[in-house]
Amino acid sequence: MNWTIFHQHVYPIRHKLYRFALRMTGSVPEAEDVVQEVLERVWKSSEVQSEGVQSWEAWCMILTRNRSLDKLRSNARRSAKPLDGVAEQTPDGADTARAAEARDMAEQARRFMQELPEKQRLVMHLRDIEEMSYEEITRILDIPMDQVKVSLHRARKAIREKLVAADVHFVANT
Repeated sequence: MNWTIFHQHVYPIRHKLYRFALRMTGSVPEAEDVVQEVLERVWKSSEVQSEGVQSWEAWCMILTRNRSLDKLRSNARRSAKPLDGVAEQTPDGADTARAAEARDMAEQARRFMQELPEKQRLVMHLRDIEEMSYEEITRILDIPMDQVKVSLHRARKAIREKLVAADVHFVANT
C-alpha cells in the first residue's frame, strides 16, 4: 500500500466505514476499534493484494462488516449468560433427580445450539439469551426482519426436535 492510494481511495471513506461499523456493533468504542483495525489492515496490505482491488470502497466495507461481526461474536461469547444456573433455579422442594435432569437438559441445549448454522445460532443467541428485539437483531446482523424470524423459528424447532429425540433416546435406554 502506498500513501497516494490510501489518501485518495481509503481515507475519504473512513466516515462511511465508521457509520457502517456503528450500525452493526451499536457501540461507539467498538465501531472506532473496527475502523482503526480495518484502516490498519488496508495500510499493511501487500502491493500484490492492493493491485487486485477493483473497488476500494467495496473491499473496505467488506472488511468492516467482517470485523464488526467478529466483534459481535466475541462480545456475545463474553457476555453470554451461562446455562449452568438453570438447574439451580428449581424450587426448594424439588428432588435431586429433577435438578440433575434440568442440568442435563441445559447442557444438551447448549451443545445443540453450538451445532446450529451460524445465522440461526446468532439470531437465537441475540433473541433468547441477550433478549434483543427483532429490530435490533435486524440491524446488528444486517438481514431482513423475515429472515430473522425464519432463522429463529428454525433454530428453536431444531433444538426442540433434538431435545425430544434425546429424551426419547434416554428413556429408551433406561
